[in-house]
Amino acid sequence: MNRTRTAALAATALLAVTAVVPAFAQDTVEVGDAAGKKLILDMKGPGAGNPFWAAVEKGALETAAALGLDVSVMSPPAESDVASQIAQIEDAIAQGVAGIALAPTDPAALAPVVDEALAAGVKVVFVDTMGSNEGVTFIGTDNVAGAALAAQYLCDALDDGEQVAILQGIITQSTGQARATGAAEGLAACALEIVAELPADWDTAKALTVAEDILSGYPDLDGIFASNDNMALGALEAIKAAGLLDQITVVGYDANPNAADAVLTGELEATIAQAPYNMGKFGIESLVRLINGEELPPVIDTGTVLVDLSNAVDFDSNPDNDAEND
Repeated sequence: MNRTRTAALAATALLAVTAVVPAFAQDTVEVGDAAGKKLILDMKGPGAGNPFWAAVEKGALETAAALGLDVSVMSPPAESDVASQIAQIEDAIAQGVAGIALAPTDPAALAPVVDEALAAGVKVVFVDTMGSNEGVTFIGTDNVAGAALAAQYLCDALDDGEQVAILQGIITQSTGQARATGAAEGLAACALEIVAELPADWDTAKALTVAEDILSGYPDLDGIFASNDNMALGALEAIKAAGLLDQITVVGYDANPNAADAVLTGELEATIAQAPYNMGKFGIESLVRLINGEELPPVIDTGTVLVDLSNAVDFDSNPDNDAEND
């Protein structure tokens, strides 16, 4: 197998991520009519124990503090708990909140309660996962493009005809669908053989079990794309237990610090970085803009970048590594 890392690809992705930040997001936000009003960030999952959601939350709260705003952060107990998130939005409407930045667990299921919020005069933006309500701005990653970037890494690392598998997220979510689509199209385009496309629901333990099943059925597997880093790390556990770490190239998605650590140790080949802090930051700033009568573009793309051994130190959790990089 060809395991040469592609520095040029990483450089191209870095240029792309700087180009997609919208101009208005760089302007100073004036609180204006939003002063004293209640805003909510409702995420798909809790920040505790999940670096991605923790970064979204941090972006929202630090932005709120800088603007002197009252912002509450909430989430359902699990990303699959759609009913709890619907109840949270219903409560927010009843409380008379002025704005909601929402990462919907299930866009179709959340659509009616989002319509209720809009009808009540509540400003709404979607973060991380695109909703299905017409006219509501989406703030997040172009997940098809990000997954295609991961697929290209595998295409460059592997030879034509070698076997690869895709670990999907919750496939009813637009995020899960987009990453599965981008990966499948990218891998098929470079003549790799996709032998399995199975959901592990963003979960590390489920990914371990699913990966074990795939390895049992395809002992000559050469690569895995996992739609988030939790699943990538679960797959790595199965691969290590099978003694196949040197055989299988694994690429994740999110560039969480623990995944960047795994890249630096040589276990995980690469991952795709998003900008979760900016999702929270732009989410709150966009609600303020809407309350002040400004218009937003339909999509605010926060960008993606390939993270491999060449730049993983910028994303890892080891302060000694960060110090060395300064």
